[in-house]
Amino acid sequence: MCGLTGYIDSARETSATELEAAVTGMAEAIRHRGPDDGGTWVDADVGLAIGFRRLSIIDLSSEGHQPMLSADGRYVMAFNGEVYNFTELRDELGKLGYTFRGHSDTEVMLAAISQWGLEAAVIRFIGMFAIALWDRQERRLHLVRDRLGIKPMYYGWSSKIFFFGSELIALRAHDNFRAEIHRDAVAMFLRYSYVPSPWSIYQGIKKLPPGTILSLPPERGGFVDEPVPFWSARTVAEGGVANQFRGSTEEAQTALDRLLSDAVGTRMVADVPLGAFLSGGVDSSTVVALMQAQSTRPIKTFTIGFHDAAYNEAENAKAVAAHLGTDHTELYVAPEEALAVIPRLPALYDEPFADSSQIPTYLVSEMARNHVTVSLSGDGGDELFGGYNRHVWGNDIWSKLKWLPYVLRYGAARGIKSISPDTWDWWFDNLGRVLPKNMRQRTPGDKLHKLADVMTARSPGDMYRILVTHWQDPELVVKGTIQDKHLLSHANGAPNLPDLVRQTMLLDLVTYLPDDILTKVDRATMATSLEGRVPLLDHRVVEFAWKLPLAMKIRAGQGKWLQRQVLYQYVP
Repeated sequence: MCGLTGYIDSARETSATELEAAVTGMAEAIRHRGPDDGGTWVDADVGLAIGFRRLSIIDLSSEGHQPMLSADGRYVMAFNGEVYNFTELRDELGKLGYTFRGHSDTEVMLAAISQWGLEAAVIRFIGMFAIALWDRQERRLHLVRDRLGIKPMYYGWSSKIFFFGSELIALRAHDNFRAEIHRDAVAMFLRYSYVPSPWSIYQGIKKLPPGTILSLPPERGGFVDEPVPFWSARTVAEGGVANQFRGSTEEAQTALDRLLSDAVGTRMVADVPLGAFLSGGVDSSTVVALMQAQSTRPIKTFTIGFHDAAYNEAENAKAVAAHLGTDHTELYVAPEEALAVIPRLPALYDEPFADSSQIPTYLVSEMARNHVTVSLSGDGGDELFGGYNRHVWGNDIWSKLKWLPYVLRYGAARGIKSISPDTWDWWFDNLGRVLPKNMRQRTPGDKLHKLADVMTARSPGDMYRILVTHWQDPELVVKGTIQDKHLLSHANGAPNLPDLVRQTMLLDLVTYLPDDILTKVDRATMATSLEGRVPLLDHRVVEFAWKLPLAMKIRAGQGKWLQRQVLYQYVP
């Protein structure tokens, strides 16, 4: 896990010394992503400078130093992330005559690109990666982002300079970068609590979409602002639904267990101490259970607890850890400790970001870093296996709402919202003993207010937009901004999927997951120089999950049914 940055001065008026000084400063701005080593590579003839910061995980020697030159001298690469199947690729390339100086995945990736070409090589990579590759022969820069968007990549033009990097703070460190706020991005942030792709908070700067390659000749006239996909979540989803898994539930469970075990096992390879985040929920418990099943000694697990019972999951985590026999560490956080993180958030998240769980995610990362350098997490299970309430209940809610006259729904919504969330919480808390179990909800007031918003929806797409919206009318605050439609346009229009549930799951996979969940995990872990790995987002798991019939994901009003069956083999 590392950080990269760089730029191309299209005017070619910068000397090699000036290029190196500037890109060194940019790389220093993201030293937290890679405190172990740093490097630069410049080509004054084309005005190119690449900077890198390294967090050493595989091959701790100098043979893993980046930017790295390919053995044939054609390519220069800076690479953030991990390719987990590099040993298999190394063996395959060895049979073709390649020899290797060290044991890093970076060297293997460069050999793969030299042998098969960029896109063909990237398709073979299993892992998480953001790549900046300079082709010295064609004088062309390529930027690549992994299939699910686990690793970040920003790019764009400012002051006739093309910038790229893992974080915006690296771009801002250049003297000629113009940090001009994008007003439409502000409005979208207010709506969603994050700035959605492909936008960033700055004009002219974008996020590279997951699963794409952007190619840039040094002359600006040759720049085409259209990343080319090498993998598409929408294509995978539509193909999976069209070719559903036809085996029994037992066969599906066996296949998923095998896939998840392999995904977890490959992510346990490291030359540094390794552990896992454990919340006690289905996803993190699955990852930890599969880790412990493949380890000869107790794995290290980490949990953050809160004294407020409404938000505390530490007891569940402790029970899972005890059953599996992990080396468990928990930290109960006082309110003042959580509050102390808030002044640091602008530095940790270098564009507006308002997911409140960024605070405990940072705190658990900080704690874990005192013990390990790599930590696995369970992110991605909800999007793949139907874990959110909108997946479980969304179809039923809409099927009932659409038959009610809009005026009645609107009046009922106003009635619900006339009572504050705190008051609703008080009533549910006092009636808790007499309420049916399925009505005992955490933070019921917030859920009722969200339901009231949903009751005003006029279409399924409108209902999804409301469900993921935190501020319904940001245009009233940020004047002159566009009406945001990114959620549907992001997936190139309505996906060809047979039901609202799977349409919702796909939209979550291509928007909320990379722009909120994975951004949160990347920035929180990297702020503490900790590598976070997400085995549930192995693209092979994603492709299999989309082939599963919906009944294997959501059953009897409960999501992640098949994943739970895998987990129950290890945890009661």
